[in-house]
Amino acid sequence: MNDGREKSSNFAGMKRMMFLLGLLVALVTPVSAQEIGDPEFVPMVKVSKTLVDGDTIQYMEMQNVYVYPEPTFKNKRQQQAYTRLVRNVKKVLPIAKEVRQMLIETAEYIETLPSKSEREAHLKRVEASIVKEYKPRMKKLTLAQGKLLIKLVDRECNSTAYEAIQAFVGPVKAGWWQAFAWVFGASLKKGYRPDGVDKLTERVVLMVEAGQI
Repeated sequence: MNDGREKSSNFAGMKRMMFLLGLLVALVTPVSAQEIGDPEFVPMVKVSKTLVDGDTIQYMEMQNVYVYPEPTFKNKRQQQAYTRLVRNVKKVLPIAKEVRQMLIETAEYIETLPSKSEREAHLKRVEASIVKEYKPRMKKLTLAQGKLLIKLVDRECNSTAYEAIQAFVGPVKAGWWQAFAWVFGASLKKGYRPDGVDKLTERVVLMVEAGQI
């Protein structure tokens, strides 16, 4: 019985963190586009040696390289939209990946804590850290970047911001936050559809991850 309660507590803790992230995303303040501090993804190359039949063979491991047809645009407006998409992916993809890693590391660490009180205390410290680090960063995003972040969080964590909020505080408050986001033209229910409406975004994400753009 205790194991079941502990697992439920850990699950609730993870949902609490996702809930907080959802609130931060919902509170993105529209600002003018900013290009300062955009991170760069660098292709990772590993060079090593292995022994084959008594001979030392040098080999190289590289990330995937994606080959797509050159994008075509009907007009300059479409071209500008694509350029903005690339810039926005580079801006918010690192945040989505940080969130995923943070959830994994926190879940693993919580498993090492012997009591419920220690786990709850650690989660409170993590929450405070999230607010301190991420809220100022969220405030610097444009509304378009905030919308994109909602989708990329779903891509990285397999959970929409709305689902996380609903699981933690229930459908009524989740609906309130969804309505709040809707006022600014966003939606916490936006899932990521790499084979559908987000196909071009997925292409850009893959190429950014590989350091190709």
